[in-house]
Amino acid sequence: MGVPYRQDAPVPTLTPRTRRRHRRRTPLLPVLGCAALLSLLPAAAPAPQPVAPPVADQRVSAYLKAVEDRPAALRAFFRDLPKGADLHNHLSGAASTELLIRLAGEDGLCVDERTLTARPAPCGRHTRPATQARTDAGFRRRVLRAWSMQDFPPGESGHDHFFGAFDKFRAVSDAHIGRLLAEVADTAARNHQFYLETMVAPAATGSEQLAADVGFHPDFARLHRLLLADGKLDRLVRRAERETDAALTEFRAAGECGTGHPHPGCRLPFRFIYQASRGSSPERVFTQLALGMRLAERDPRFVAVNLVQPEDGANALRDYRLQMRMLNYLHGVYPRAHITLHAGELTAGLVGPSDLRFHIGEAVRTGRAERIGHGVDVAHEDHAAALLRTMARRGIAVEVPLTSNRQILGVHGAEHPFPLYRRYGVPVVLSTDDPGISRTDIGEEYRYAARTYRLDYRELKDLARASLDHAFLPGDSLWDTGRDGARAVTPAGPCRGERPGTRAPRQSCARFLANSPKATLEWRQEAAFTRFAEHIRHLAP
Repeated sequence: MGVPYRQDAPVPTLTPRTRRRHRRRTPLLPVLGCAALLSLLPAAAPAPQPVAPPVADQRVSAYLKAVEDRPAALRAFFRDLPKGADLHNHLSGAASTELLIRLAGEDGLCVDERTLTARPAPCGRHTRPATQARTDAGFRRRVLRAWSMQDFPPGESGHDHFFGAFDKFRAVSDAHIGRLLAEVADTAARNHQFYLETMVAPAATGSEQLAADVGFHPDFARLHRLLLADGKLDRLVRRAERETDAALTEFRAAGECGTGHPHPGCRLPFRFIYQASRGSSPERVFTQLALGMRLAERDPRFVAVNLVQPEDGANALRDYRLQMRMLNYLHGVYPRAHITLHAGELTAGLVGPSDLRFHIGEAVRTGRAERIGHGVDVAHEDHAAALLRTMARRGIAVEVPLTSNRQILGVHGAEHPFPLYRRYGVPVVLSTDDPGISRTDIGEEYRYAARTYRLDYRELKDLARASLDHAFLPGDSLWDTGRDGARAVTPAGPCRGERPGTRAPRQSCARFLANSPKATLEWRQEAAFTRFAEHIRHLAP
């Protein structure tokens, strides 16, 4: 049945499979900065007057304010805070650099001293064994800095260093999907998260070969038929499934799942998003998207597709609209496969003004995106206010990794559209992106948001709730939907009138939860909020 949704259950065996039933840092061009653009946008409709938060929430907000200048207490607060789901997570960039260095040594890899890229043995001229990073502190520090943003020097291109890191450790990460997943899942569970969606690309070599064999045709229907002919695409699907089986076997072994001392990640529900490389040739992008969407309809371990790699790359810019049309076509073929898209991970100076005007809008209108990753340049979009209203009305969430945006794009504080999205009612979910490279975790994302945008406890809870509400989990949400399309903190349907997290549900509500993995996790988070508030009550002076 794939990895379970129940957080308190062991990871089951992987067969039989069942079908899902649900569905540069400094601006170089003379253009307005983000903060100036934000001030020119028309105001959003006034939000309804909020009701006073419960006494428990007020007490937690007061505690948060009281420990603002106490770093240890603040770290503990954001570590223990229930934080929903991480929906924007690249597995190869999410694992810690320390794990990657250890695995490189275990695999007997070599490191090129000039580029600090991991390579297969034997170690020749200008290379040295990766095992030497265990004993040579200077060498280890150089590798750590090359493979992550550790001690990144100000004034250099965070964008180039960040994206360049992946190729340096690719020989490690590609060989150990399960080991990486075990660490990432453990970290999420220890940070009091309830669900993870992470990006992978099994059968990548096979999809590249199939794309080369078929070539590109502008008629997408014909191109898709060529991929399907003689069972070629289905053989690739089965290869991807076998690679996933092997990765999850490695995951279970690394996490000691099924033993008497399983790691926390064994109980964390997770799903995969298939990533396609937007910087590749058109035929390869189409093949990867078709493979990912076919997987998402046939294998419940996969839920969606996404386009990765720098959005400002030459091929990515040239083919952006073409790729959105590919998604539009494939959505018609695979309507149950979800779509979440990196869009608007751009700034003035990184690309020309014309490329800032349409990426998010095209992802929403043509690419059929149900969620947007980053969305940093939204204020530069044509008809930005109308786009924001559309995203709010349709419930198209924006996945916001604040640390990543600061490191790669140099966008933070008032320059970041985080407050703009919230002002327009667009669902916002905090995410980590590549926490291993960024040297961050989800607790730091919540801490940074709270400090920078003066969020109280109730607003932090809203962010956590939104992340589960917009996860690609089957089943109805626990929360009711208002007339404006926004979720209200009012239980829906059979759970109406319940107080989640404070008492056991009535029989009708219990049946509803049993049939909705999404609502089940949302209910579990409410119980965690109750325990967290009680914990804070005992800490408060």
